[in-house]
Amino acid sequence: MTADRNPAIAQLGQGYYWQDLAVGQRFHTFRRTVTETDIVNFISVTGMLETIFIDATYAHGAIQGRPAPGALTYGLIEGLIMQGMVQGTGLALLEVHKKMLAPVVAGDTIWAEIEVTGVRPTSQHNRAVVTSAIEVRNQHGKPVMSYTATRMLAGRPGA
Repeated sequence: MTADRNPAIAQLGQGYYWQDLAVGQRFHTFRRTVTETDIVNFISVTGMLETIFIDATYAHGAIQGRPAPGALTYGLIEGLIMQGMVQGTGLALLEVHKKMLAPVVAGDTIWAEIEVTGVRPTSQHNRAVVTSAIEVRNQHGKPVMSYTATRMLAGRPGA
């Protein structure tokens, strides 16, 4: 059985349509603590079985603690952005440019600040290309990653 949806009632968790965004607009995500389980699951499923991720006694590593792959940090932040900003409105991730600034280790809590840097409507289908600058920080406010993302977002229905 499916429930009827009333379009006059707002959908909880609905992301932003491109018309709701403006250059200079800023957001921050919720916070997420990176766990040992996150790291083990991530390296196992991706095959990133590099020594610094699988051997807690590895003496030649440059990072103290249990380091998380940068790709895991990126994935966790994108998950927070997906849940809060582009759920149901994101059509495509078009381009990403990342820079790792500091290590993230098990027990660190990460979050991101997002600034909309461009909104360019397309000529068809009520869509726009939206660019944003994302700065990921740890629990101390220290930047650990920065990246830009270019996404295709849907427009408000009927617009």
